[in-house]
Amino acid sequence: MTDVTITVNGREMKGSVEDRTLLVQFLRENLGLTGTHVGCDTSQCGACVVHVDGKAVKSCTMLAVQASGSSVTTIEGLAEGQELHPVQAAFREHHGLQCGYCTPGMIMTAVDMINRHGASLDEETVREELDGNICRCTGYHNIVKAILSAAGASQAPAMAAE
Repeated sequence: MTDVTITVNGREMKGSVEDRTLLVQFLRENLGLTGTHVGCDTSQCGACVVHVDGKAVKSCTMLAVQASGSSVTTIEGLAEGQELHPVQAAFREHHGLQCGYCTPGMIMTAVDMINRHGASLDEETVREELDGNICRCTGYHNIVKAILSAAGASQAPAMAAE
């Protein structure tokens, strides 16, 4: 067992994990943060996307011990109390979800995209960068619309989750 210390959603969290424990397992099983989903077990679907030190990462591809000393933001860490993050609000407003299973990963990917591209984000870039996130319900049209709306409505620094 290895001791890890990870700042998760602004709070320092400690735990002992087996060296092979994935970050997604640590978040869900050790910390009870079940908003980060496991969808495919092959790093193809993007349901497990979180931010590690401000960058989008598929948490099923990273070991918890690799994240020790890092800052991790999950979907639970985006909203400010009862006020949704602008990307969460845009997904709701533009019906960018159906079953909701992929939504946390989509939103975390979208926040990262907006942080990097800001208001210059265009549809082609959104669709290209969503390539690693699979949705089996929506056909992506409203997801793309929501991301573009959030990018246009907010300045990139205001989108930061960290």
